[in-house]
Amino acid sequence: LNCIQPCHGLLTSDPRLHDCVHQMRQATHESVGPVMMDKKCVGNNILLLTKAFRKKFIIPDFEEFAQQINKMYDRAQLQEGGQVADYIPQLAKFSPDLWGVSLCTIDGQRHSVGDTKVPFCLQSCVKPLEYAIAVHDLSSECVHQFVGKEPSGFKFNKLSLNEDDKPHNPMVNAGAIVISSLIKVKAERFDYVMGFLKSMAGMEYVGFSNATFQSERETGDRNYAIGYYLKEKKCFPDNADMIAALDFYFQLCSIEVTCESGSVMAATLANGGICPITGERVLSAEAVRNMLSLMHSCGMYDFSGQFAFHVGLPAKSGISGAVLLVVPNVMGMMCWSPPLDRLGNSVRGIHFCQDLVSHFNFHNYDNLRHFTKKHDPRRRSDDDPNKSVVNLMFAAYSGDISTLRRFALSAVNMDLRDYDSRTALHIAAAEGHVEAVIFLTEICKVNPLMKDRWGNTPIDDAMQFGHDVIVSILQEYQRAYTDSDSPCLTEEQKTTLDMLKSIG
Repeated sequence: LNCIQPCHGLLTSDPRLHDCVHQMRQATHESVGPVMMDKKCVGNNILLLTKAFRKKFIIPDFEEFAQQINKMYDRAQLQEGGQVADYIPQLAKFSPDLWGVSLCTIDGQRHSVGDTKVPFCLQSCVKPLEYAIAVHDLSSECVHQFVGKEPSGFKFNKLSLNEDDKPHNPMVNAGAIVISSLIKVKAERFDYVMGFLKSMAGMEYVGFSNATFQSERETGDRNYAIGYYLKEKKCFPDNADMIAALDFYFQLCSIEVTCESGSVMAATLANGGICPITGERVLSAEAVRNMLSLMHSCGMYDFSGQFAFHVGLPAKSGISGAVLLVVPNVMGMMCWSPPLDRLGNSVRGIHFCQDLVSHFNFHNYDNLRHFTKKHDPRRRSDDDPNKSVVNLMFAAYSGDISTLRRFALSAVNMDLRDYDSRTALHIAAAEGHVEAVIFLTEICKVNPLMKDRWGNTPIDDAMQFGHDVIVSILQEYQRAYTDSDSPCLTEEQKTTLDMLKSIG
């Protein structure tokens, strides 16, 4: 298992590998002197390990990807600007030299570099998580009776409401305070949210800084002012306790994570609400989708528009120096460095995110097919066209339906020809693989009239090798193919069709 981490990104601490690691350690203890007896150790994890060693994870060449992340980390570390937040005393104690980046993919591949085990408070990074929990429990319609969806254009802590007398969105302090009043009853709130966050983090570190909580309460005059303003405008639900909602909001901001546990939280969001290392569904798909939409438009304070333009990914920053970044359907990241720019965002975190998107085609609007200057870490080495042809033909030769299905789902042209101008249908017909022929014709709708270098169509090959069942299938398919709205036939194919009709 030692080769799994650098090459494939799986940690031996991954909950999915618990049985495998335990059995291997037990087998080591039971070895006879230098002789280690054969033991069945990977049976329960064979699918996961096979996927890893065959490079079928979302990022196949994870070792190369991790090396690029390390280079970006080093470049961001050179950024010396910014000031550590000092208006909350506990935050001011952090060294400006601290800098960590952790990532977790939707397959549970992990990589960390820098100060990734140091706990820090989520601060405003908890706002989208709190919102998602509220939507998960109450529905989007219910939550948005009390809070809007639009960027405010004002500072995050400004006393301001929209034209409907609601907070502009859940990412500003006013919106987060109102949402705090929607979650569960007072006695259960904190433990309930902590349970959610721990599940999102795959049961990795999620703590609480009581010192920060006390600092928040003692220096939170602006938030108290916002709370009373919201109460005066009747923004809270009936019977809500404004002071209790504020206390709960301060508690949420004081929840601690590390870069490592935070990256698993972000990966849960990238994975549609399912934790990648436990497989548990934590949040509904609706809650995650709505939350990512708001993070994209409102997540980076007054820098949200610039961030959406240059980075194009959902993210949320906090004054602790954290940046929670989500690459939907790929991975989640947590960057942390205390020095902030004038807008309250981590200087190194912003630089890293911009560097990431300049190198990889993760921007929401990068064209995945034609933007050749950027790298796509999701691309497999067997995506090379020549290799695709070879693999497609071999799958047809062996009648491997699962591989043919994978090619079809990957948008591979199933009419690709080899060096003899044969298609997969030619080869499946010649080899007598009935199921493969049915899949290629009924599901993939391939062209049955293509000729190889010797002038033979797939039905000719089936006849030559005496596969009568396939001949019948292809005759029926050819009639349906030519009668349907198939692509325009070439002159050669029309001649072939006329000849086949005359034979019939």
